[in-house]
Amino acid sequence: MTTIGLPVALGIIMLGLGLSLTPADFARVLKQPKAVLIALVCQLILLPAICFGLVLLFQLPPVLAVGMMMLAASPGGTTANLYSHLFRGDIALNISLTAVNSVIAVITLPLITNFAIAFFEPFDDQLGLQWSKALEVFAIVLLPVAAGMIIRRFWPKFADRMDRPVRIASVIILVVVIAGAVASNWSLLVDNVARLALITVLFCVISLTVGYLVPRAMRVASRQAVATSFEIGIHNATLAIVIAQSVLGSDELSLPAAVYGVLMFFVAFGFGFLIRGRSGEREPEAVASS
Repeated sequence: MTTIGLPVALGIIMLGLGLSLTPADFARVLKQPKAVLIALVCQLILLPAICFGLVLLFQLPPVLAVGMMMLAASPGGTTANLYSHLFRGDIALNISLTAVNSVIAVITLPLITNFAIAFFEPFDDQLGLQWSKALEVFAIVLLPVAAGMIIRRFWPKFADRMDRPVRIASVIILVVVIAGAVASNWSLLVDNVARLALITVLFCVISLTVGYLVPRAMRVASRQAVATSFEIGIHNATLAIVIAQSVLGSDELSLPAAVYGVLMFFVAFGFGFLIRGRSGEREPEAVASS
């Protein structure tokens, strides 16, 4: 499952993302730079810093600390698009942010992971994500997305037909991957579930809150704030699990992402109802101001 199943599962998820993308999704970033810039600053700088503070506060063991930092460095997951649609967010902004984040993560994820490994020193025999392993991250993240975009460019009808089945398969695969990671590390999980559950739930709540309140404070429209909230708050746990187990070869390193991946669904769902009520009241003002 680790050597073949996990990369294949993530590849299918990222292929599904590519099937929904066009070059216009990247160009759209230039049309609404304010919301995108705020989201990227929160995603790439603010949240890793907050996660680092939480890790120190909770005094996690070194391997789990690195796992949390790797989770914080992961881009938004495709599940964010589903939640944004459910709670009336700006889907186009979600798609654009996911596209940009996935590209940037090829650089930032290895950098943040290497910083965490150097700081917490969980391994005695390796220095972190070296260039060869960073290339693996590139292949895992971007090649399936590029393949999906090529399919959509030259065979758009086929891409449209495959969009829904691949989305459904992605959700099923996500659940299976997380369940497999939990099952294969059950004893480790039982030993650390209390501290991991608390810190992952807290990090998820903070991520969602930052993703909503910071854009609203900067006068970003309500629907865009809902989109950035889920894009920032729902991290790609599957990517973190794949890199931990397949690239770095550590099952324990994947535990924070596995626990987060389970609890995130419930936290994000409850948060969505909370902000939908608030955004529904403020939407006319946001539309008028824009």
